[in-house]
Amino acid sequence: MKAVIFNRANEIIEVERPEPEPQPGEVRLRVRRIGYCGSDLNAFRGLNPVMTYPCIPGHEIGATIESVTAGVPEEFQPGMAVTVLPYTSCGKCSACLAGRANACRDNQTLGVQRDGALTEYLCVPWQKLIYAPGLSLGELALVEPLSVGFHAVERGRVTATDTVCVLGSGMIGLGAIAGAALRGRARVIAVDVDDAKLRLARRAGAAEVINSKTESLHERLQELTGGRGPDVIIEAVGTEQTFLAAIDEASFAGRVVYVGYAKHPVAYETKYFLLKELDILGSRNATRLNFEAVAAVLESGAYPVAATITRTVPFAGAGGAMRDWSANPASATKIQVEI
Repeated sequence: MKAVIFNRANEIIEVERPEPEPQPGEVRLRVRRIGYCGSDLNAFRGLNPVMTYPCIPGHEIGATIESVTAGVPEEFQPGMAVTVLPYTSCGKCSACLAGRANACRDNQTLGVQRDGALTEYLCVPWQKLIYAPGLSLGELALVEPLSVGFHAVERGRVTATDTVCVLGSGMIGLGAIAGAALRGRARVIAVDVDDAKLRLARRAGAAEVINSKTESLHERLQELTGGRGPDVIIEAVGTEQTFLAAIDEASFAGRVVYVGYAKHPVAYETKYFLLKELDILGSRNATRLNFEAVAAVLESGAYPVAATITRTVPFAGAGGAMRDWSANPASATKIQVEI
């Protein structure tokens, strides 16, 4: 079968791999649509420290069931369109025992710590399937990245009475915006340095937008919150500036959720941790409930799918699309590969 691999940094090639054979309790999937994400871009550039070469990327999946094995419930039948929870969990670490398997110490995500789904066939345990019959293959491949933002909203305990500031309007930020606004009914302020991304953020549910390149972030947030600052800040960029801004701009007794990760150490003025009595939270991956919540929002038609999927390429164009994206990361919000 055909597969695409990152062979080494800045080298993406098509290869032939043996077709996988499902074990009892697994389903064999015919992969139909794969989304590229930021971790794929970092892996291509040689900047993903948890990935080793060669590796097949891909964990944003739209697929159809090709065949099932003994032990798979009858509700899963060949031909059904599904997406996949791409994470593993050991069931034994402190996170798993606390019911937070998404943060498993030994997690291996498809396309990151193990070979992913940018290939023709994939075998997975049936428990990893998400069936959402109202969604297209392109929408199914959007569920995972949006779910990561939804999980950040869940970590921030967002309610309808909150004002939520989302730093970054990339794919994960859009998930946080939609999760807070469309599902949590909160008032959302989106922040980015790209006006096109901010226009999309409005369509995803943001009530207000701030271009922090052309406006004072602090002054605008103070103006929009009556001098209090946002109740919740979700950081979805991963720079020193945005990590610090999240603490500086959060309200007293506010919540800060980090879903981006900084590539270098960040030095904080820690007095604000105490003076504001902040809840400072990390957010990793997503849960089945987050996947199901995203599927419901997508099925409702409230989220701007067509505006988010900015480029769809055939399998033969997967390498070129990644090289183009690496050369100009601002050129696309979401690239999907049709297999």
